[in-house]
Amino acid sequence: MQQPVDINLVTKMKCLLVDDEPLAIEGLKFYAEKLDYIEIIGTCHTAIDAMEIINRHAVDLMFLDINMPDLSGVDFLETLKNPPLTIFTTAYSEHAIDGFRLNAVDYLLKPISVARFVQAAQRARALFMQKHEQALPKTNNHMNREIYLKQGNEYIQVQWSEILFIESMQNYIIVHFQDRKITVHQTMSAAELLLPQDIFFRTHKSYLINIARIERIRGNTILINGHEIPLSKHRREEFFQVVVDDKLFNK
Repeated sequence: MQQPVDINLVTKMKCLLVDDEPLAIEGLKFYAEKLDYIEIIGTCHTAIDAMEIINRHAVDLMFLDINMPDLSGVDFLETLKNPPLTIFTTAYSEHAIDGFRLNAVDYLLKPISVARFVQAAQRARALFMQKHEQALPKTNNHMNREIYLKQGNEYIQVQWSEILFIESMQNYIIVHFQDRKITVHQTMSAAELLLPQDIFFRTHKSYLINIARIERIRGNTILINGHEIPLSKHRREEFFQVVVDDKLFNK
């Protein structure tokens, strides 16, 4: 069985703070500097500046304000093909739906308490650790095929090979099987990190599919058990390279 990653051997999360209010930046920085698993690599006041930093440096975690001039945090995040783990910050609770739609790690409402900051940072840390675990050599990666889905006070054991696809719906995911579906309070990003990446592929921001269950590909639509799954234009090239090309019979 694969051994868990030693937390002391994993590098710190490289963190970017983005907010158009200098005082908000200082507050985030004050909190972040108290956590030994976060390394602040930059701060900026606009999404344009954040884009330049992300293009030049590896960023693992971003605290991103939603209400900024010129380009909002939501619009900015949607432009990123491979965004870092993102925690939204804002003074307006009505933007929470955007955070869930874009699979943000968390959503912090200003003024931000230290307790909520640490809670969000720890959630990001857990996802970061899962990512590092999956990057390790996987000699026994597919030995443990069972996972647990939590519903209320119940933990339902399922075989990941039985999953057809997973659909994101706000702050929930719907796990589809041949004859049933289970709704779980979880983010799509967390589900993607938990499942083997050589078996499951993110075809769209709202869909993660079991590639072994693909029946047909028609244009930008993937058919699985009668369901039509969208294939995003941003993922199409990678999808064919990873999933189709090596198995194409009549090239």
